[in-house]
Amino acid sequence: MSNPWFTSKQQVYNYDKKPLEIYMFIDPLCPECWALEPILKKLHIEYGRYFSIKHVLSGRIANLNVSKKKNYEVIAELWEKTASRSGMSCDGSLWLENPVASPYIASVAIKAAELQGRRAGIRFLRKVQEKLFIDKQNISHFDVLKTCAKSAGLDVEEFISDFHSESSAKAFQCDLKITTEMEVQEIPTLVFFNENVEDEGIKITGSYPYEVYVQILEEMLSEQPVKNPPPPLETFLKYFKLVASKEIAVVYNMSISQVEREMKKLLLLQKVEQLPAKYGTFWRYVEE
Repeated sequence: MSNPWFTSKQQVYNYDKKPLEIYMFIDPLCPECWALEPILKKLHIEYGRYFSIKHVLSGRIANLNVSKKKNYEVIAELWEKTASRSGMSCDGSLWLENPVASPYIASVAIKAAELQGRRAGIRFLRKVQEKLFIDKQNISHFDVLKTCAKSAGLDVEEFISDFHSESSAKAFQCDLKITTEMEVQEIPTLVFFNENVEDEGIKITGSYPYEVYVQILEEMLSEQPVKNPPPPLETFLKYFKLVASKEIAVVYNMSISQVEREMKKLLLLQKVEQLPAKYGTFWRYVEE
């Protein structure tokens, strides 16, 4: 059974008015935010009709004094631990070989991408994360960000213009202000809001089992949410283009070994390419 969120007009990230909005406080350099991707994909596929997500860039990593070698070593170790625990690969050696000296640049670039629409911003953020965590590219280099813009399907000239405009910098400053006002101290943090502006949101910091996020949705909705089944695996791959074995495992309730078996069938059919990573495996859908 195909998933209604994978039709041509209404994709997974469907932004008609939803009963809930989730503010997701992140930083593009944060490995814990990257580690949350499998759960977010599953939540979008199963319950995406009930909520939209607004990414708020917290600037938490940008505030670090990343000019000190000792801090690079601490960040590298954090990346390795997070990847090993979560199954979402990120290679800490980047910080020892080619450290990101200007972390805020990527945040401003994400705001520039969002000026082309919320979907564009989400696609661009994912490309930035892939470049950083999988390809070990330095996302404080503007050429890398331009490549991300192109692969995310953005108007690259418009992106360059917006990046250098006041609008993107102001949007980033606005995110920093929201982070302070909502007293967000750690990332990732998700804050769930319903349609009643007088109701306080529910704030959840860090990573939790999938069921916790579903429980919050159920509490905040005035109805029992109906769960969508996931789409056929090939449809999922075609939509997302590049996914981790861990993401497939979470979305389809499979073990990693089951995922590897299924993906090897698609590999033999030349439907996907296998991209081994330091921790786990990624799969790229081969466009016909």
